Amino acid sequence: MCGIVGYIGKRDSAPILMEGLHRLEYRGYDSAGLAIARNEKLTIVKTKGKVRDLERILPERLKGTTGIAHTRWATHGEPSDRNAHPHSDASGRFAIVHNGIIENAASLRAKLEASGVAFKSETDSEVLAHLLAAMPGDKLEDALRAVLRLVTGTYGIAVVDALRPDSIVVARNGSPVVLGIGDREMFVASDPAALVRHTQSVVHLDDGEIAVVRADGYETATLEGGPTAKTPLTLTWTHESFDKGEFSHYMRKEIAEQPEAIRRTLSGRLESRFQTTHIGGLEMAARELLEVKRVKILGCGSAFIAGALGAHLIEQLARVPASAEPASEFRYRNPVIEQDTLYIAVSQSGETFDTLAAVQEVKRKGGRVLGIVNVVGSTIARECGRGIYVHAGPEIAVVATKTFTCTVVAFALLAIHLGRLHDLSTAQGARLLAALEALPGQIETILHQEARIATLAQTIAKHENAYFVGRAAGYPIAMEGALKLKEISYLHAEAYPASELKHGPLALISPQTPTVIVMPRDDLFAKNVSTIEEIRARNGLTFVVTQPGDPLPVAVDAVIEVPKSEPALDPLLLNIPLQLLAYHVALARDRNIDQPRNLAKSVTVE
Repeated sequence: MCGIVGYIGKRDSAPILMEGLHRLEYRGYDSAGLAIARNEKLTIVKTKGKVRDLERILPERLKGTTGIAHTRWATHGEPSDRNAHPHSDASGRFAIVHNGIIENAASLRAKLEASGVAFKSETDSEVLAHLLAAMPGDKLEDALRAVLRLVTGTYGIAVVDALRPDSIVVARNGSPVVLGIGDREMFVASDPAALVRHTQSVVHLDDGEIAVVRADGYETATLEGGPTAKTPLTLTWTHESFDKGEFSHYMRKEIAEQPEAIRRTLSGRLESRFQTTHIGGLEMAARELLEVKRVKILGCGSAFIAGALGAHLIEQLARVPASAEPASEFRYRNPVIEQDTLYIAVSQSGETFDTLAAVQEVKRKGGRVLGIVNVVGSTIARECGRGIYVHAGPEIAVVATKTFTCTVVAFALLAIHLGRLHDLSTAQGARLLAALEALPGQIETILHQEARIATLAQTIAKHENAYFVGRAAGYPIAMEGALKLKEISYLHAEAYPASELKHGPLALISPQTPTVIVMPRDDLFAKNVSTIEEIRARNGLTFVVTQPGDPLPVAVDAVIEVPKSEPALDPLLLNIPLQLLAYHVALARDRNIDQPRNLAKSVTVE
């Protein structure tokens, strides 16, 4: 993996491909390259490093109206020029770019080497190019079908043939491929972000599909050769959404966008007549929802943590047992799928491979599954068929900020909806709806505290370790705060339930280990005060995120206050300072905030 771009039409492809690669930089990568087909020859240029490094070595007059390009995130082989994509066969006729993992690459490579093929890279992807060259037949799509019958694994792949540059052939299995429809030109990408400047009309390939893309249109079919029918979707994002504007980093911009993003998540979904919520995408009648006896939420990274908060919301407001589990582990334990359980898959991109695999496992065993995703038309959204779009808008920074917040808001909408079907009163429903509407304004007041949070970040940035603790719903917020800090500052951070400190982690408390305490003024406030006292007794630094009220009955090193909401929604507001804290710690440590090392925005491989 990580990013694919392709173009065929009437214009020179190189500038379009380079622009598309820039649009995909947010996904995280270690090398970049492109291949242009012209006059029965391929020109391949690739390099370790960033897209700007590729730009520096491009020939000045690189002509050709058919081309493919790629940003790579290393899986097989270290980041290097020779391991960068595109890859070609020995004759230089075929060029391929590939996202995914070919699981049987080693055995295929051994057979090819035994037949005299010399490999130039350590990648699994190069196998595909040499297999293409070994296939008989006149049509590129038939040769690619034959190759993919030999392959075990996942792929999003695009191929060009120097001798027949009138088409690009693409295929998908487990890694996204999107076609963009233009005016006598077509585009290919692994992410719609690469297409929004040129077209708003896109087609998403499904697993097991192959497409022949020409300047005047496209044809899709199964790998077996049967034609498939596709309905184009309209992208709602514009290319302006992918600009940083006045901000130095996409992450900071996306933190600032959260009030407006929440308004979009709520738009049209608050039903004041019955003090409930309206979620059209659920496509589940009240009778079916009342049959649900348990909710199981599946996600990875921040999506899993949002699911943990969602489980808390559902249990508190609907009184339905709910839990969250990492999707990456779910299918490997041969899970028991219960007919009265509602499974919810959470993914910002809608393409997370582990989460998609979990969805397919649930469906294979006859379970009911909903999706909560941000990207319309994404694979998980289509696989689930029903659910909630969070409408947070494009998120470019690798770390989740506004999509995390909007996903939790989506869970609040679902929890209120379920709660009103059970025992949540109209008065409680009215208070919750009002609290949801107040969230954007409250977040804006928190953002005004940025200068103070930045000062606190200077202190934490001097250390190499930190703890985050919280109780009940405060614990997932502590998890998210620790995750953000470690992702972008590389400062080691761990989250624990506050009550767990005395069961081991307290051994590491010292003046060199600051602790951030997530501390709403709720029924557990006094117990959190006791936690602070335990830390202070070991000379630990304590930084408290809380709400307005009486002065804390114990000395601490710093306090950040956020507005009070309804208790179920308090965690949303307590999280915002932790986003700003992580950002400013990373800024103080001079990190690559938008593209932290070793990470990718959307993990589409196992």
